[in-house]
Amino acid sequence: MMALIDNAVYVQGFRTADPADLAETYRVMRGRGGMAWIGLYRPTDEEVRSIAEEFSLHPLAVEDALKGHQRAKLERYGETLVVVLRPAQYVDDAERVDFGELHVFIGRDFVVTIRHAESPDLAGVRRRLEASPELLAMGPEAVLYAILDEVVDQYGPVVAGLENDIDEIEDQLFDGTETVSRRIYELAREVIGFQRATQPLIGMLEGLLRGSEKYEVDDELQRYLRDVLDHALRIADRTGVFRSVLENALTVEATLVAQRQNDEMRRMTELNLAQNEEVKKISSWAAILFAPTLVSGIYGMNFARMPELGWSAGYPLSLALMVAVCAVLWGVFRRKRWL
Repeated sequence: MMALIDNAVYVQGFRTADPADLAETYRVMRGRGGMAWIGLYRPTDEEVRSIAEEFSLHPLAVEDALKGHQRAKLERYGETLVVVLRPAQYVDDAERVDFGELHVFIGRDFVVTIRHAESPDLAGVRRRLEASPELLAMGPEAVLYAILDEVVDQYGPVVAGLENDIDEIEDQLFDGTETVSRRIYELAREVIGFQRATQPLIGMLEGLLRGSEKYEVDDELQRYLRDVLDHALRIADRTGVFRSVLENALTVEATLVAQRQNDEMRRMTELNLAQNEEVKKISSWAAILFAPTLVSGIYGMNFARMPELGWSAGYPLSLALMVAVCAVLWGVFRRKRWL
């Protein structure tokens, strides 16, 4: 299946040809002295190597484009500028940030974009530039600006989605929601991934602006790049705040969990103490009642010869002994505050 999504040759900012294949693109570009803009989506090795051979792309940059899974970066190989971008989309239902990968090769008369994911929508970028021939006439750097602007603009909904989820987490912190710790951790991981995608853009844009004079970048285009840089700085600042808020939220949640555990331990301790008091009372009364039961049990054995059986005062003395023993035991337990 052909990975060539869009392919055109531009002269003075206007689209002058729609070649059917790469070979025709190279031929028309050289013949008309225009700029080729080739858009590829998950191309084959042969297609990438064809472009690399035609435009003398560096082997390391070609290898990165073939393998994918690269970090956001900007590198220059001779006259060719290589930019790797990590566009992002926020999936609200799953509270997940999906990252794409876009490789952009910029030369004096060509732009090659290689996408490894559905985003960003470069067709929209191409339409906007074709509607502004004066901007497109500034050359490949104008295309790079438009792509950077699109990627940074797509970060806006991601920031809004993360901010909304953080607001929900702050509301859940004091509700005792059991899953809030896991949600904080997972969202912090998404924020860190988003930060890794956006933070390098600042250095990349600053590098482009520093090299503007050397590579004769139009002054108007430099102003556009500074505007993108401002947007990237705001996004980086907000992302840094998100990370700090989530770290604080995790600390607060740990504190609240520890407090709830302490409260539970205190309640359990109070319950155990109350149970111990009840056990003491029950044990005390059991001991008090055991004394007369012991005496009456002994004299209930019905032996023929037992002390005091023939003594008329034996019975009242036995009762008195029972009462005395119970009174002494009651006094002892009372002094020990068991009763």
